[in-house]
Amino acid sequence: MDDDVLTTLKLLIIGESGVGKSSLLLRFTEDTFDPEQTATIGVDFKVKTLAIDGNKAKLAIWDTAGQERFRTLTPSYYRGAQGVILVYDVTKRDTFMKLENWLNELETYTTRNDIVKMLVGNKIDKDDHEVNRNEGLKFARKHSMLFIEASAKTKDGVQCAFEELVEKILQTPGLWESENQGQRFQLGSQEQTRGIHWTSAFSILSMSAFSSLRPTAISPFTITLSNR
Repeated sequence: MDDDVLTTLKLLIIGESGVGKSSLLLRFTEDTFDPEQTATIGVDFKVKTLAIDGNKAKLAIWDTAGQERFRTLTPSYYRGAQGVILVYDVTKRDTFMKLENWLNELETYTTRNDIVKMLVGNKIDKDDHEVNRNEGLKFARKHSMLFIEASAKTKDGVQCAFEELVEKILQTPGLWESENQGQRFQLGSQEQTRGIHWTSAFSILSMSAFSSLRPTAISPFTITLSNR
């Protein structure tokens, strides 16, 4: 590991085929968007270093195919992950209805009980929404997940989504400290929500800090993850 890197984190992007997982990854790692993005075959993998409050984390981000025929890859894909982004397409209700299946799979194969989860409603740049924002927020709260809506096509909030996920992981030392013995860090004193809804009951941050947030308020960072 690089001397100035605090830790290396394994992140997953999961969800049904066509919800835009690969476009999210491409926007975050290379700041590009391909409207003709093809479906992932098997597993894709990219690495990027991200600085959070002066601490650098190297992210190993895994993007898997949503098709059933690739499910034999599942166990090794989940092993050792500290964070997961669960994506659905706001214009396709069936991708939202299948979120429970993806959560069950995550619980079956993950090796960490305190893995940080973020729910992302993708493609909000489109007009034909079938899943409204409050439905996503309610589902995220039920399952102690972070929640955000986004668009990789318009770029809005993609960086923010990854930053908030990583920040939450770094605030949960048990997720990564065992792999980085002898290294210490201190998060910045100022925490910003940046449009993320914190739904976890065990959040390190005091929930009172967010008491002024209205659950139905429109996030200033609405993200929609890709048009794939």
